[in-house]
Amino acid sequence: MDLRQLKYFVQIAESGNFSRAAEVLRIAQPSLSQQIKSLEEELGVKLLVRHARGVTATEPGQQLYDHARRILQELDHAKDTVRSRTSDPSGRVSVGLPTSACRGLSLPLFRIMAERLPNVTFHLVEAMTGYLDELIQAGRLDVALLYDHKAFEHVAWTEMMTEDLMLFVHKSSPIAKRKSVSFRKVFDFPIVLPGRPNVLRTVIEQLAARHDITPAVKDCDSLPAIAKLVCNSNYMAIMPHFAFIDEMARGEMVAIPILDPVPSWTLAVVVSQRTMNTRGSEAVARVLADLIADMVEQGTWRAKLRGEKFNRETLA
Repeated sequence: MDLRQLKYFVQIAESGNFSRAAEVLRIAQPSLSQQIKSLEEELGVKLLVRHARGVTATEPGQQLYDHARRILQELDHAKDTVRSRTSDPSGRVSVGLPTSACRGLSLPLFRIMAERLPNVTFHLVEAMTGYLDELIQAGRLDVALLYDHKAFEHVAWTEMMTEDLMLFVHKSSPIAKRKSVSFRKVFDFPIVLPGRPNVLRTVIEQLAARHDITPAVKDCDSLPAIAKLVCNSNYMAIMPHFAFIDEMARGEMVAIPILDPVPSWTLAVVVSQRTMNTRGSEAVARVLADLIADMVEQGTWRAKLRGEKFNRETLA
């Protein structure tokens, strides 16, 4: 068994098809089939089952796939670690952004990354904060922007800012011209929120509990779907201002401040201490934090900065 065979097997398992895997790997299909046959003979087990739609991994095949994928990832990380010792940060760095921030942050982040860290291979992952937190702790993400992040053993972070949550309504809503709405009155309206255990849902429910309020809301874990509901029905949503900045620019939504009390959360730039590319991850985290701070100072992102921009000492 060698690394080439493992790479071939992983690609076949992920493609679900020998011919598709052969195209990706740029080798002849008969040669690919022979490599897998040799691997099966060496291990003494059947790794793949052929069927009309392609191939599926057997139970031993799935076990080999899990191990092989980790081995290949570790090999990539090892290469990145060695390369990161060059004069400029380099190698692969995966960055997680929460759904409510990704739409407005991804384009300027790609631009500034190309300008300031051209040798870094930048991989962007969009997901809910809770899932990003799990990936960071497991070392499967190098850097992330998280809401209301808690301290964990395998991460280092710096709190960036505090962001108020607002009530979003359709432009023609009867309350669209209000200057504000009280937190208690918000739940007199049809509200849609991400379901548990989403961080925003937790923030709202904990604040409601402290004020003896029982929020009645509809669950929706898709930000684009929430936007559609607000833009095309009488549903309203509680989100940070930055989440729907495009819809507001097009005049489709109105954001109303929520008062008494003001719901808010903190945002933190987080670096996994399990990263295999420490230098590259720290550099990317600083770029991300600088970009966010600049957007806040320019008024593009409505939030209050907490202290100075990203400080490398927070990663020590």
